[in-house]
Amino acid sequence: MILMHFKRQLKDLRLTSYIFPPCCILCGDKGFNNLDLCMPCYQELPRHFPRCYCCGDSFETADNLPTLCLKCLESPPAFDETFAPFIHHTTIRYLIINLKFNKHYPSARLLGNLMSEHLQKTAERPDCIIPVPLHKKRYRERGYNQSIEIATIIAKRLALQLDVQSCYRLKDTTHQVGLSAEQRRENIKDAFGVHSSFNASHVAIVDDVMTTGSTLNELAQALKKAGCQRIQLWVCAKAQ
Repeated sequence: MILMHFKRQLKDLRLTSYIFPPCCILCGDKGFNNLDLCMPCYQELPRHFPRCYCCGDSFETADNLPTLCLKCLESPPAFDETFAPFIHHTTIRYLIINLKFNKHYPSARLLGNLMSEHLQKTAERPDCIIPVPLHKKRYRERGYNQSIEIATIIAKRLALQLDVQSCYRLKDTTHQVGLSAEQRRENIKDAFGVHSSFNASHVAIVDDVMTTGSTLNELAQALKKAGCQRIQLWVCAKAQ
């Protein structure tokens, strides 16, 4: 069902791009560079730097060299690198909320294109990209998964395999919003499974927002147990 939805969405996006030329989602002006965003709004996006290359946390002072934070040095996560081009703030937060709760698919197209632009310059290409899966019950209720919508655009732009079949959600966990870091880890513990057919050695997990990283780390742990050697996180925004 999810794979059929992905194929239908990809076809719809191609048709939409042809019929409706891009215009700025935020102010209505003409888009540029085939983005649903005008140049002034593009320049005001809340960009995320500097960072720990593993978990994506910001540093107080800039450092152009690859750097690990103390947390990742002392307790390395299951994933190996994080790419988060934006801060979860102002316009980016608006776009993510509009997609996540209002099914605003143009926001997915814009976020996917913005991420692709960043990843083309910074990230090594994985064997495949894996959107964070929703539980079947949650997917039926909402009718879509915002991570798949964003990943669909990235897969098309970067000519990568999109894997929506290998990983699945075992538990219908409660929402993470409002939980402490420890509560988030406990809530999401053992929430993911990986099918035995999975055989990629290098993957990128795609999601909209990274807060504490508990959900992404739990999925990364499941993938590492299934034999994956290297895992990148590709997220639209990092919460501060």
